[in-house]
Amino acid sequence: MIELLWRGILIGVGATVLMDIWAIVLNKVFGQPKANWAPAGRWFRHIARGKVFHESIAAAEPYEHELALGWAGHYGVGLAYGVIFGLIMGTGWFIAPTFVPAWIFGIVTIAAGWFLMQPGLGLGWAASKTPRPNKVRLLNFAAHTVFALGLYGTALLIR
Repeated sequence: MIELLWRGILIGVGATVLMDIWAIVLNKVFGQPKANWAPAGRWFRHIARGKVFHESIAAAEPYEHELALGWAGHYGVGLAYGVIFGLIMGTGWFIAPTFVPAWIFGIVTIAAGWFLMQPGLGLGWAASKTPRPNKVRLLNFAAHTVFALGLYGTALLIR
């Protein structure tokens, strides 16, 4: 069990790092704005105080260390996803990793963003209140596919 937890932590961190590299590539090559984890940090802080959904996270009470908390939360969620996936798949998957289960899990995790985080930030269900919701959804799909590649690739590296 401990080995599964450690492997889950490693693939979760590896997948999150790859997702961040993907965001850098999108910024450098396509001019996509850089990731700003400060609003997420503010949101995480408000969750700890019992408030999940906001009309606009920008209007919520600020927190001095929200950027750091946002980054920590981003990696904490990635790590948790890696552990959950590892526990679901078991040692057999780590012995012979395959991409499809990782990809299915990566796509399933989009739901947390669409139906919890985005509405929590005031962006609406599945980014429905953003100026270009379909673009956001496509970018979410791509990022979570990259996350899945990170789960799979990291598992290959550590087997």
